[in-house]
Amino acid sequence: MVVAVEHQGRRERKKAEVRARISDVATGLFLERGFDEVSVSEVAEAADVARPTVFAHFARKEDLFFDRYPEAEALVVAAINDRPAGTSAVAVLSELLVELADQGHPLSTIRAGFRRFWEVVAESRALQARARELLQHIEEAIAGAMQRTGVPDPQLTAALAVAAVRTVHLEAVRRILDGEEETVVAADHRARIVSTLAAVDRLHG
Repeated sequence: MVVAVEHQGRRERKKAEVRARISDVATGLFLERGFDEVSVSEVAEAADVARPTVFAHFARKEDLFFDRYPEAEALVVAAINDRPAGTSAVAVLSELLVELADQGHPLSTIRAGFRRFWEVVAESRALQARARELLQHIEEAIAGAMQRTGVPDPQLTAALAVAAVRTVHLEAVRRILDGEEETVVAADHRARIVSTLAAVDRLHG
């Protein structure tokens, strides 16, 4: 039994290592040349894996670029599920986003060094479409977590919170693409997330 568990653990670690290598190689190519200019076959060759292996880890080419989405969804769902009694779901979302920003976490993409990331997104309609789909997925995940934890009107609350974050986020991205200093934009973005989600919390409450 122990041997089987250890084997399973090694296999999962190996899969995670391959996934990370593919993602890192793909991201480097996309940032260098643009998303639409790089094929999945080129990613596979550069990562030294077969093309089907890429799709075994990433269902779509766009998911190679948005490779942290599963982690993002898991974090927001866990924050809502595990929040202290008496704490609103919207408040814990705000706290999570601020914490990620303060940590300089890769999921906090409004920060210094991410201009090229957003330039690549702006250049690709495919990435923009996938970003909208993933935002819808995360809204549904948030609504589900809110429903399970007794939030009144969970679909409406999730929609309001996600719309607020999206609006603030897109404004920050626009400022970055316009050439504003990224550290200034990041600080403003953090403050706006706090104030905007607080307004949503008051409105819903």
